[in-house]
Amino acid sequence: MSAGAATKDEWFDNPDPDTGEVGLRFGCTMCGNCCSGPPGYVLFTEEEGRTIAARIGVAYEVFLRDYTEDTARGRSIVEVRRGHGLDCVFLDRSSVPGKAVCNIYEDRPAQCKQWPFWPEMLAARGNWVRAKGMCPGLDKGRLYTPVEIRVIRDGAETDGGRRS
Repeated sequence: MSAGAATKDEWFDNPDPDTGEVGLRFGCTMCGNCCSGPPGYVLFTEEEGRTIAARIGVAYEVFLRDYTEDTARGRSIVEVRRGHGLDCVFLDRSSVPGKAVCNIYEDRPAQCKQWPFWPEMLAARGNWVRAKGMCPGLDKGRLYTPVEIRVIRDGAETDGGRRS
């Protein structure tokens, strides 16, 4: 969409019935729920993969072999079975007591950076409300304007992301 083109109102453009705020609040609690649970996908571009490989100190080919797998949707970061279900291999639940930390946070794929503003989460208010059951940071923390939400959402395709 070009810069001056009109946008169709979406549900988060309207004032919240309870708070009157326009936009959505989100504040990460470091619970790790968005990086854990049932099987999912963490898709990445080759450039993102090379950046992650450099961050963890391995050759790109080693990263692909040891940290990723082919899926129906493309190459995905692997998951490992732990106490909370399937965790992203880069999720660390032991370094910071009571918190889940991403070991590649600064270089995480665009799909991860978009959370929770994935297209499927924003398609209907009910999707957002249902997701509050797994993400304690929804409707808390910083208020994102509708423009900020669209920029984040439209920044990359998630197409079947981890936990929708």
